[in-house]
Amino acid sequence: MMKQIFGKLPKKTSKSSNPNVEVPPSSKPSNSNAPNGTVAPSSNRATNGVYEALPSFRDVPTSEKPNLFIKKLTLCCVVFDFTDPSKNLREKEIKRQTLLELVDYISTVSTKFTDAAMQEIAKLAVVNLFREFSSANQESKMLETLDAGDDEEPALEPAWPHLQVVYELLLRFVASPMTDAKLAKRYIDHSFVLKLLDLFDSEDQREREYLKTILHRIYGKFMVHRPFIRKAINNIFYRFMFETEKHNGIAELLEILGSIINGFALPLKEEHKLFLVRALIPLHRPKCAAAYHQQLCYCIVQFVEKDFKLADTVIRGLLKYWPVTNSSKEVMFLGELEEVLEATQAAEFQRCMVPLFRLIARCINSSHFQVAERALFLWNNDHIRNLITQNYKVIMPIVFPAMERNTRGHWHQAVQSLTLNVRKVLAETDQALFDECLAKFREDEANKTEAVAKREATWKLLEDLAASKTVSNEAVLVSRFSSSVTLATGKTSAS
Repeated sequence: MMKQIFGKLPKKTSKSSNPNVEVPPSSKPSNSNAPNGTVAPSSNRATNGVYEALPSFRDVPTSEKPNLFIKKLTLCCVVFDFTDPSKNLREKEIKRQTLLELVDYISTVSTKFTDAAMQEIAKLAVVNLFREFSSANQESKMLETLDAGDDEEPALEPAWPHLQVVYELLLRFVASPMTDAKLAKRYIDHSFVLKLLDLFDSEDQREREYLKTILHRIYGKFMVHRPFIRKAINNIFYRFMFETEKHNGIAELLEILGSIINGFALPLKEEHKLFLVRALIPLHRPKCAAAYHQQLCYCIVQFVEKDFKLADTVIRGLLKYWPVTNSSKEVMFLGELEEVLEATQAAEFQRCMVPLFRLIARCINSSHFQVAERALFLWNNDHIRNLITQNYKVIMPIVFPAMERNTRGHWHQAVQSLTLNVRKVLAETDQALFDECLAKFREDEANKTEAVAKREATWKLLEDLAASKTVSNEAVLVSRFSSSVTLATGKTSAS
């Protein structure tokens, strides 16, 4: 009798029963009916440290499969230490096979998931996937990457063979037609989405690819979460731009946004336009913009194609963040500028063409041949060339001096050849204006030469005056005007 009573009492789990089982600090037992539908993971340590495989779905009747499904999900909430490949080999293999069975079951199930099943699936994702990344390691890794460039191999998650199956399970669950979004939103809630977004800072690109696909499916299936997801991504961008400038998943988040922007209804909401101005355009500023520039460019062009009136805003934004000392980044900006101009109409082009072509003229004169070439390649685009031709009376006087200097003195032969071709196009557009610009350029150059000569003569007079006074140790009075210097020099010569 006493043995039966003691047998019913709960036994305290010994810490030494399975020393290789790692229990995350966040995985504390809690009531399964957590408030607001939030999933609180239960204890993820096997009873008495024993971890045994459950029967296969093929070996049980159909009526028992839902219960077995939940049991297998609970079994997979045990987390093992993958930093040591020699630990828990048997248990890890049991869990891997169980996860594969769960993936297959979710793919083939023909009935709607129950509330309990969805809660266990969400708990499985919380326990296995959600973790914090060390900020110290992230910072040191980022510095190493910047120093090493593209040759640096990315850090790989040691538990990836296990995590990949968990991600696949979550993806199949979110994409399954048997998942009722109205019920599932109790567990795939705002807290879940925020933690999922935190994982985008993973150094393992394979993990970020899965996250990108899963978040996109969540955005498509759970319409109620769409504004929250956009706002959360917005906040990640703000933190990246204005605080850390360190994040591994900006490119993947922008790729998701590219699809989202493509589906925006017209006319665009003011909220979306503010997102462009406050988040996307300032993303050009960070030094590491090259890591995500392709995806950022796609998002920017999508906005201009959706609403052509945004072209002036985008171009002026590019001019605001235009790099001054980073030539490779300048080449990227010129490529993006060409894509934006392709979607720009004449009215918006006229609003920004003066500051735009002042900058293009500076790029044409760049000593970095790739910057100069990329700027001159704009004339190879038919749409841009038509815009320039329609406004040649304003644009030609701005760019002509830069081109004329290139033809006379640029060190790179290819840049000189391209400049001559563009110069020929300008001449064919309006020969009279071309001749006028040429005459003005020659006049300006003559004035500059004369000013240089005067300056050199003034300095020569100052040097001679100073030399004549050094023998007698007299103080030298230097007048602000060259006429005074000339007068003083004349007196010295006379004496």
